[in-house]
Amino acid sequence: MKFLLIQLPNGKNSHQNTCLKLFLSTLALILISSIPLGLLKSSHSPLPSPKLSSLRSIDLDDKCDVFNGKWLPHPQGPYYTNETCRHIIDQHNCIKFGRPDSEFMKWRWKPIDCELPLFDAAQFLEIVRGKSMAFVGDSVGRNQMQSLICLLADVAYAEDIPHKFTSDMNYFKRLFYPEYNFTLAAFWSPFLVKYRDADPDGHSFNSLMSLYLDEADEAWANEIENFDYVIVSAGQWFFRPLYFYQNGQLVGCHKCNENNITSLTRYYGYKTAFRTAFKTLLSLENYKGITFLRTFSASHFENGDWDKGGNCVRTRPFTSGDMKLEDYNMEFYLTQVEELRKAEEKGVKKGLRFELINITEIMWLRPDGHPNSYGHSMNRNVKVNDCVHWCLPGPIDTWNEFLLYFMKREFLLRVKQMKNA
Repeated sequence: MKFLLIQLPNGKNSHQNTCLKLFLSTLALILISSIPLGLLKSSHSPLPSPKLSSLRSIDLDDKCDVFNGKWLPHPQGPYYTNETCRHIIDQHNCIKFGRPDSEFMKWRWKPIDCELPLFDAAQFLEIVRGKSMAFVGDSVGRNQMQSLICLLADVAYAEDIPHKFTSDMNYFKRLFYPEYNFTLAAFWSPFLVKYRDADPDGHSFNSLMSLYLDEADEAWANEIENFDYVIVSAGQWFFRPLYFYQNGQLVGCHKCNENNITSLTRYYGYKTAFRTAFKTLLSLENYKGITFLRTFSASHFENGDWDKGGNCVRTRPFTSGDMKLEDYNMEFYLTQVEELRKAEEKGVKKGLRFELINITEIMWLRPDGHPNSYGHSMNRNVKVNDCVHWCLPGPIDTWNEFLLYFMKREFLLRVKQMKNA
């Protein structure tokens, strides 16, 4: 399996001071040498923590394409369960609500020419000590954040502190790990840009909305400048009817069925929204973080659309030849990756790095990983089969294995640069 990837250049800051060099070198030694056994010991996780030698192997295996591989059986099972992680919300808690099969939790992604190390919560928390991380996007992005919380719970539990920042705790989330001085946040922004309801009948699952494509959503744009890691994603909301505004003027619409308004594709809105999001990050004077684009996550509705009885009842992954990735999924992927390429070219001049977490085709092979009817949405009065979000534990945990892989690679790269400066 081979998908279009982008090689991002290694930015270098020639003005690092001696203290930063010393700090990075010391932290590298902490990571590469041993961590106290008490920290590695787990009373919850069915999987053992990986050897710290895996940190060295990433530095030596820089050319491996970790996104080119296949799903293989993994009888050891998941890192956690719905009983050992208290942070799984009902929407993703498939076992709690009666899903009878468990095989969907017993597969693991295997790159063709290398190994994807197991997730090591101790390593992750050492890398982010004194730092902050934000997930910016829709509820699938928050789904990934809650997977990460469960993976980290084997080592440390977080203080839930959204009340200190917002009154909307259903959609905005902040946690603090006091032992590591690490903040983890989710910023709800399904379009990445400013938006509002435009349907005279009010908001619903498929109501008309207005997007202001050249204005970043202040919900995240006003908060993001001081975050060290930012994971950006968006997707499913762009299927709904949309008005598109630029420079304060209506320029077109998608699925609005109005003859006097220019018809534009959802890809136009998608491309422009990502362009605005990346442009905003590049324009922030104090932003020094690493930006990750987590690519489009496809849904798996069969036997009808999401609002017409569609479901996702499969219990095993597809093989690469079972079902072709639909053209619209590929178009979403190519659209956002092209905007990432443009952003990373501009980022080089500012010393900013942009990384790709390419899950689109990988997750297309996992129709078995969704809640379907085994989950409860926040809106308990509406019952739909959920073939968009992912069960926890489940294949979405792989996204955070990728995330840690690139975080470790970035960290070791910075240490090497400091030594060579």
